[in-house]
Amino acid sequence: MSDETRTHDLTTWIGEARWFGGKGREWSLAGVRRVGELPDAPPGLRVSIDLAEVAYRSEQGEESELYQLPLAFYSEPQERLAHALVGEWDDSSFGHTFVYDALHDRESMALWLRAFAAPPSSTDRGQLAFHSLPGHDLDLEAHSTLFSGEQSNSSVAFGEDALMKVFRKVTPGVNPDVAIHQVLTEAGSTHVASLYGWLDLVDEETNTTIQLAMLQQFLRTASDGWDLALASVRNLFAEADLHADEVGGDFAGEAARLGVALAEVHADLAAHFPVEERDADAVGALASAMEGRLEAALEVVPGLAEHEAGLRATYARLRDLDRVEVQQVHGDLHLGQTLRTARGWKIVDFEGEPAKPLAERLKPDSVWRDVAGMIRSFDYAPRVVALTAGDYDAGEADQRTYRAAEWSARNREAFLAAYTAKRGDDVDAAATLLLDAYLADKAVYEAVYEARNRPGWLSIPLAALGETS
Repeated sequence: MSDETRTHDLTTWIGEARWFGGKGREWSLAGVRRVGELPDAPPGLRVSIDLAEVAYRSEQGEESELYQLPLAFYSEPQERLAHALVGEWDDSSFGHTFVYDALHDRESMALWLRAFAAPPSSTDRGQLAFHSLPGHDLDLEAHSTLFSGEQSNSSVAFGEDALMKVFRKVTPGVNPDVAIHQVLTEAGSTHVASLYGWLDLVDEETNTTIQLAMLQQFLRTASDGWDLALASVRNLFAEADLHADEVGGDFAGEAARLGVALAEVHADLAAHFPVEERDADAVGALASAMEGRLEAALEVVPGLAEHEAGLRATYARLRDLDRVEVQQVHGDLHLGQTLRTARGWKIVDFEGEPAKPLAERLKPDSVWRDVAGMIRSFDYAPRVVALTAGDYDAGEADQRTYRAAEWSARNREAFLAAYTAKRGDDVDAAATLLLDAYLADKAVYEAVYEARNRPGWLSIPLAALGETS
């Protein structure tokens, strides 16, 4: 079977994958190169990591992205992996093979896990370098389970011991998710899943390092923060005569504990990453960037036009500030990036906003961006429940709107009060300007996202902008 067969099979597989970010765009597979092979594979199996270059054609010319392909090459077809078949072809290194997505294959994942556990000198093969942090002995007998439903990355659990996140779209440079987890783990933070190790590609072709995966503590019994918030809202809506503070599922205590957790994470990040003070020109550039995002959003969401004047005024007020303090932050914080465990809140996924280039996600920012992201999430939860709770009459709609606003305000206040108290400061005039601007910028982002992905939810960010206009 020819190279054309391989190219056709890989193109089909990549195009249908949930993690592929180029859906809806014209693209082609520009090339595939092997960057490493996992050692100690049993007879009849070879496990590799390949990089696929995806090329896009646009008015600005050609652009490309790199996607990581962990592949399992079997000399015989594997019935148990039929759902993960990529194709069948003659591989230049392995001969005639049946090729599968390695993340679905427990034999292949056992090789990955052993590579993390072994000393780096014995696991390097080709350009791959596995790293591990001291303090945890991996369970090498644990079976792997691939999580379903993820969008941009792939996660594999190893029993109840460890969780591996495989970055699908990769970029040369430091991945903030790895870097921040390493710093917070070594600092003893109780608000993140401990980092156990990570996988680098030392890319001789570009003379750069690309981070391919991270292995961390598996918080198996944790509850998703977003799901807990939705349950609280449903409890409130079910009690027609009670206020948010009277319902058994009141979330304000959890919101306050989450505020404390974020403040402590910000303090740890400030202690281990640079903290900078930016001048008035930098604040003006921040306002200009927000104005630029608004202008682009107006082309996608015509409904933003009625809020344009108010948004521009909010951004313009930033120029009254002569300085702003910035540091390493989460960058894409919301309830879906939190887990509630028996020992408190954990914050996850420090990659930053996925749509932004890696270089931009690595830049320090104001802590108020993270605060704004969480506050917007407190606004989203009750509005989502109101939208998706089924049919109801006009009177019930007004009641739900009122109760949604009550839930949102109560949890925003609890979160913000606990956050500022832990930091030892107040939301002064400068912080208020920053918080208002970040809230508006986030709502504009949400409007574009909903217009493109969930038009039925577009009313949520638009309603929030209407209330602040």
